[in-house]
Amino acid sequence: MARELVRAPGHARRRSLGVVLAWIEAWCVHGPGDVQGRALAGTSDALPLDDEFAGLILDCYVHDQAGRRLYDTAVVSRAKGRAKSELAGFVALAEAFGPARFAGWATGGEVYQWRGWTYEYEPGEPMGLPVVHPVVRCLATEESQSGNTYDNVHFNLEHGPLGEDLPGHAVGLSRIFLPDGGEIVPSTASSAAKDGGKESFAVFDEPHLYVLPELRRMYKTVDRNLRKRRAASPWALLTSTTYQPGENSTLESLHDRARLIAEGRTRESRLLFDHREAPPNVDLTSMDALVAALTEVYGPFAAALDLRGIVENEFWNTAKDVQDARRYFLNQPTAAVDAWMTRQEWAACASPDLVVADSDPIVMFFDGSKSDDASGLVGCRMADGHLFVLGCWEKPEGPAGEDWRVDRADVDRVVRQAFATRDVVAFFGDLAEFETYVDSWGNDFGRQLLVEATAGRHRHPVAWDMRGRTAEFTAAAERMRTDVLDGELTHDGDSRLARHVLNARRSPNRYGVSICKEGRESPRKIDLAVCAAGARMVRRLVLADPKWAKRRKKTGRAAF
Repeated sequence: MARELVRAPGHARRRSLGVVLAWIEAWCVHGPGDVQGRALAGTSDALPLDDEFAGLILDCYVHDQAGRRLYDTAVVSRAKGRAKSELAGFVALAEAFGPARFAGWATGGEVYQWRGWTYEYEPGEPMGLPVVHPVVRCLATEESQSGNTYDNVHFNLEHGPLGEDLPGHAVGLSRIFLPDGGEIVPSTASSAAKDGGKESFAVFDEPHLYVLPELRRMYKTVDRNLRKRRAASPWALLTSTTYQPGENSTLESLHDRARLIAEGRTRESRLLFDHREAPPNVDLTSMDALVAALTEVYGPFAAALDLRGIVENEFWNTAKDVQDARRYFLNQPTAAVDAWMTRQEWAACASPDLVVADSDPIVMFFDGSKSDDASGLVGCRMADGHLFVLGCWEKPEGPAGEDWRVDRADVDRVVRQAFATRDVVAFFGDLAEFETYVDSWGNDFGRQLLVEATAGRHRHPVAWDMRGRTAEFTAAAERMRTDVLDGELTHDGDSRLARHVLNARRSPNRYGVSICKEGRESPRKIDLAVCAAGARMVRRLVLADPKWAKRRKKTGRAAF
């Protein structure tokens, strides 16, 4: 996965305030660094915005057909050194001075003029006007710094064309007073809690670092403030390198929220989430492979960087942690210390183009719950062990989740549909909360199943009680992890399955290392991971049973 992009339904750049991008290119200069002071356009030595960042600005200003902005929160996750703070500074300047709010639809030929600069609108394009009394807040993590975003804003107003009409006293290190009213303010956790509350726009820099309670409170306080000025259509931009899973940073929470939106598990859609990372299976010992991965993750900006130097100084320097290099420069979230699987390991096994035909023999594993936990049904193809999700029932977020219960009738429908349309040769289902249904499935389909889930005195074709099968499931979890690491497992790339696998934590017991949730009350579910390990286990049991070889011989299918 090179890019994870979560957008609202109806997102269309033709309804973006393109005048904002044009204004930024006309009036902003590059901030502190090697190219400081160079214009974005209009001069012989101009250094334009690359297409990716220009597109990001357009995405932030997309409106719906009624003229309402689509997003009140935009998250940009990019590798270290990608000039994210400079991008945020440009947007902050546009929010303070530029035509950053919707003013109707152009019929064609209308113009926007500011300080002698003119922009002509195309037919059907949204028109812009400045924010009335803009209050722009730039949030930093340290009490001792003003923040990288504010540094870029300050540089532009001290050394760029935007500052020409501002009085000298207006541009300070602690506050910038705007000529028509309003201000740009840098803030930290303590000052944000005490000050203002009338923001029209806020920038949060590096929210992957918002792991301390006061920093998370800072975000929540300012985010609430952004709901106060309806007429100003306030919003927030967050720019960051990716997070360390398990630290519960603000960025990690927003990524969880983005996944819920992408999976349709929440009614909200006002979050734009744009994350770019290197491919999962990068050979960290190969210069060519790492340079290619860095080129992909940095996109158009790669040409400005010493990629070989990054490899030598960050990945191959024995004094540095290679996992930190992965996170900062490949923008890949590394795993929690006790994670069962890493994102990179799981993503490397994804084969979403593999199609499981209805005629392909499969096995299934079901893990059920009534309310708080999820219920899942995962299939596994006998021919190659390919995993695919047949069903997932999870508690929705927000008010829709109050008093929610798993629709057990729908679970039953999906199971029966699988038996009606597919060649199911074995099916194990955990008993908890679904005893009646498991018995019904056993009665109705048991005769066609090649192996029994429970043998002996309590024999049952489907019932597989997790509570008494710790040793077997531990072996199944260990084998699945080994198969992933050895590249001997494929899966359908389902985002819900990936989320559950990555939520799983290593759980040592006397039989080996099984899996569990990160905490008993954790909302991060692992049920599909349980189903996946279980389905792979069931397949192995079928392969080892003489009835499978007999069936293959009878049907005339070649052994594998």
